[in-house]
Amino acid sequence: MIEDYDPLVDTTVTFELLSIRSLEKDDNHLHTREYIDRYTGPDFFVKVWINDEMKKSQIWRNTRYVYDPNFSFEVDVPDEEEMVDIKIQLWDWNIGLNRLCDISYDNTFTSDAKDIELTYSIKYGLWWGDDFTSDDMIGNDPSGYGRLNGCDDGSIYQHDFDCEIWFNIYQNDYDNDGIPYWVETNIYGTDPTLNNAMDDPDEDGVPFLWEYIYGHYCWENWRTEQIEHEWIYDPLNWDDHKSIDVDDDGLSNYEEYLTWQWGSDPFRKDLFVEMDVMEDGPNGEKIAFPPESKELLQTVYNRKNIVYHLDDGCMGGGEIIPFDTLCSYNELQFIYDRYFLHMDQDNWRKGVFHYGLVVNEAEGAYGFVFRRDAYQISAVGMDKKARLPHLDKAIVYASAYMHECGHTLGIYHGNTPGCDDQEGKFPWQIDWWKWRPYKSVMNYGYMYWMLDYSDGSRGQNDFDDWNRLDLTYFQE
Repeated sequence: MIEDYDPLVDTTVTFELLSIRSLEKDDNHLHTREYIDRYTGPDFFVKVWINDEMKKSQIWRNTRYVYDPNFSFEVDVPDEEEMVDIKIQLWDWNIGLNRLCDISYDNTFTSDAKDIELTYSIKYGLWWGDDFTSDDMIGNDPSGYGRLNGCDDGSIYQHDFDCEIWFNIYQNDYDNDGIPYWVETNIYGTDPTLNNAMDDPDEDGVPFLWEYIYGHYCWENWRTEQIEHEWIYDPLNWDDHKSIDVDDDGLSNYEEYLTWQWGSDPFRKDLFVEMDVMEDGPNGEKIAFPPESKELLQTVYNRKNIVYHLDDGCMGGGEIIPFDTLCSYNELQFIYDRYFLHMDQDNWRKGVFHYGLVVNEAEGAYGFVFRRDAYQISAVGMDKKARLPHLDKAIVYASAYMHECGHTLGIYHGNTPGCDDQEGKFPWQIDWWKWRPYKSVMNYGYMYWMLDYSDGSRGQNDFDDWNRLDLTYFQE
């Protein structure tokens, strides 16, 4: 028996909450706003158990989105015991009746179906259970490591208090490199007193820590009833990370590493979009993408575990484009080269980020794709639509942006007849009724007043957009 898994420190394990998001969808309303509390935002709080100790967070009141929650829970654990039990619950506070939110893929009706139960190893510095590093383990974790999604149980269109949370669990470490003492001394033979997290000894472009975390593979040996561990990526031996794309989202392992700081995961699909917005005009022209539209976009993709990362300035992009009353096609091409690629055709963001412009107005249409990986929407057109009494401005902008992005994901009229059918725009046109089952933003009959791709469940003349999205299409 090991007396101390890390003799250099007194081991503590810390749970850190990173963010919370309501994923609820009210499918009975045209605008498809999500809700947990019908007339207000949720009042979230979490409970976390580490071994036999429990901590409850503050209450974040009346909000669907919690960023930078400033909640963590640190527990001194036995140095000689490998396994640490962790349980996570997310709640919505209400007077007299707190309700447990769903962050689990468990679709049973047991009392603990919405709980998250994990086993953390101070030997390996990783966890498994209801969340784990790789989808190769027995079971399935489509939401990714350190992320929980209540829609994974199939309740995406049901009122099931579906939410997502992002979190991290870690132990203290003498050299602060995130790689435990036991792993360094028994697997890699590295010095546990020297921080080598960002070293790249095999020179494959991906640092030690990333390969250690995402190379981890574990399973239960049914013969011994023990958890077995191995690593599919070895930080000490070269791997062709620029050619590996396990989740088929168009991002190689190398690109997953480059975007890791923004939450990408090599075993779950990630969609990166850079949004550049034109500055306001000299005659009172206002060009702005509503903040709530950004949140709605993230919610609708995240429900389906295509995690949406919008760079509006938070990831090094998000440029302010000089005002132009009317952009020609050639001007859009120039903006792409100047403000997205920065006049560098080998810019690493090309083939990683889609590019979605918001301009005052462009020749030809309120929105269109002008490159395979780039599109624009017009503030003039969106604001004109939003003035109609039955439309919601946040939905209008988000719907148009999602529609054009859908073209860069491989959905277009040539492979989906109900998409962009000019005869399906209005009830007095014949194809309006033909394509009613195709309930998608790609259908002009639904564009501007809903926010979703179709799932193909409505029979004839419906199309399964979600399962046909090709996240590699924009790179071809």
